[in-house]
Amino acid sequence: MRDLLRSLSVAIAIGLLSAAPGAAAEEAKSHRVAIQVDQNDPDVMNLALNNAQNVIEYFNARGEDIAVEIVTYGPGLHMLRADTSPVRDRIKWMVEQTFPAKIAFAACNVTKQGMEKREGHAIAILPEATIVPSGVVRLMHLQEQGWSYIRP
Repeated sequence: MRDLLRSLSVAIAIGLLSAAPGAAAEEAKSHRVAIQVDQNDPDVMNLALNNAQNVIEYFNARGEDIAVEIVTYGPGLHMLRADTSPVRDRIKWMVEQTFPAKIAFAACNVTKQGMEKREGHAIAILPEATIVPSGVVRLMHLQEQGWSYIRP
């Protein structure tokens, strides 16, 4: 009976030890990253898109979930403006063809309203983007929810 109990104890201990790394590995297979764009600079915008593409491709190759959100505010809102975006075609391609459901774009409404007031007309945002109340607050909320943060 002692040998049976000892064998069961050893089996349970081995099972618990082997389950722990597996459980941790399962949790680590979901990744989320927020990328900030706050400059009206095509090089910065393309760097942010390159970062997003590289991250998505890396985790896709590993079979792991990845979500990327590019958050724009201040002069960086030009990235998502329908009339001034130097990267609109690349954004459309990434959302529609390459990484649907992996990448999202957020446009700061505070910045949009300020630009509209200064320019005296409504500003259209790319259809691939979502308008959020505040880009900075959006970044804060994502970080509070455990998202990683990148500023190219």
